[in-house]
Amino acid sequence: MNQFIRPRHKGILMVLTAAILWGLSGTAAQVLFSVDAVHPGWLVTIRMGIAGVLLLIASGVRQGFYGLFAVWRHPAQSGRLLVYALLGLLGVQYSYLAAIAYSNAATATLLQYIGPTLIMLYLAVRSGRLPSLREGLAVIFTLIGTALLVTNGDMQRVNVSRLGLIWGLLSAVTLAFYTVFPERLLHRFGSLAIVGWSMVLGALVMSFRDPPWRVAPFSVVHGWLLIMFIALFGTLLAFFFYSASLRYLTPAQVGLLATVEPLAATVAAMLILNVRLGMFAIFGGLLILLSVMLLTRSSRAI
Repeated sequence: MNQFIRPRHKGILMVLTAAILWGLSGTAAQVLFSVDAVHPGWLVTIRMGIAGVLLLIASGVRQGFYGLFAVWRHPAQSGRLLVYALLGLLGVQYSYLAAIAYSNAATATLLQYIGPTLIMLYLAVRSGRLPSLREGLAVIFTLIGTALLVTNGDMQRVNVSRLGLIWGLLSAVTLAFYTVFPERLLHRFGSLAIVGWSMVLGALVMSFRDPPWRVAPFSVVHGWLLIMFIALFGTLLAFFFYSASLRYLTPAQVGLLATVEPLAATVAAMLILNVRLGMFAIFGGLLILLSVMLLTRSSRAI
């Protein structure tokens, strides 16, 4: 069936799937935090560890032992992998959770999704070309849509302390970095190996602060089902699809399409947690969908 899907559409499908899975896993994580008293740092350690090991097993089966460890035979590329794993993948997860801790989820989401704009500006400067009209409109619609979706037009929900602002902006920068930096690594060594090693490295670093053996006193069946969903779907598949989509789309387009995540999280909260959606939030969601439509019709790459 893959031969009938154009590469561009394949990339769009990948990043949209990743964003939806992130949104669903965010709702699952909210249940773990509020109902089962799971610590966010411990969840990051577990989700990255499980997903990373499974990705490396899949990479070993697909590429063999030689291909699995290929990146470590090149010192310069190994250094790039370490930077990507710690500043990119781990950085974007930890800074976002820290922004929530020092402010709230709405503020953290709003600040993080400045990231696609940073990607667009960086690539425009690097290439010496301005974004297309459609991509420029997509940025504007994304920023306004995300703001309306997470606040429902009530800007009092944006409660920004100094540390909340710092961590929120760092989450935007790390999101942009995570999207732009690994392009060569992914093309040379493959998404399975690079994302897998990055997950494992991130989990190892986090385990010094939040060891995986410090299990929270949650309901065994209920808690582990949610954790496995987050690890397998919201981490393994989501980060793999997001990274793999960079083979078919520009980083700017990938970053903007990923803004479907807060929309997916909002819809999931409505269906699962009985959260009611206001008129401004609905309008914000429509703006995000409009930005997606603009990008799917745009053929120009920055």
